[in-house]
Amino acid sequence: MSWHQGQEVVRAGVPLAQAKNAIVMVHGRGSEPGGILAISSHLRLSATALLAPGARGGTWYPQRFLAPRQANEPYLSSALQAVGQAVESARAAGIPYDRIMLLGFSQGACLALEYAARNPAHYWGVVGLSGGVIGADSELTGYQGDMAQTPVFLGCSNIDMHIPVERVYRTVAIFNQLNAEVTTRIYPNFGHAINMDEIENIQAMLDR
Repeated sequence: MSWHQGQEVVRAGVPLAQAKNAIVMVHGRGSEPGGILAISSHLRLSATALLAPGARGGTWYPQRFLAPRQANEPYLSSALQAVGQAVESARAAGIPYDRIMLLGFSQGACLALEYAARNPAHYWGVVGLSGGVIGADSELTGYQGDMAQTPVFLGCSNIDMHIPVERVYRTVAIFNQLNAEVTTRIYPNFGHAINMDEIENIQAMLDR
């Protein structure tokens, strides 16, 4: 089912044809591409194209990300396809995986992390802001591949009402298994939002 296919991919930064780098930015539930693209105003970017796919109706999949995957189908598969299409558009423009970053917040973070775990490569980086891999606990198996020390950043509050910290740690374990270089920040009593420490960690990844 192509539920999210045909939705506009909002672009910012340098046009793909002139870009040396690309960041695929995935918005959260109830948001839109412009919301996640706003993060870029806090970053120092050079020769970088920004690609923000949009979810139909502002929601990538209907149930919580902790639900059995089948409960979120066919929307989840369509959402992962939308992320993949953005990645492949950068690749088609001549940008290699190691100059492509995946970044998402909330539902978009879950999607970016799940896409990277299912499609491991040596990416420029993977950033999950308040998110984790998708599915019931028993389904979080079978991830295989080598991310060749891709830097992965996971930031989340310890009291996030949407993201249990246990799922963040399970996500860390999966990316360690995939040979990523994982940095985790758990923020005490913070809530479901993005903070400047996360922005600084993203900038450090970009500057590597």
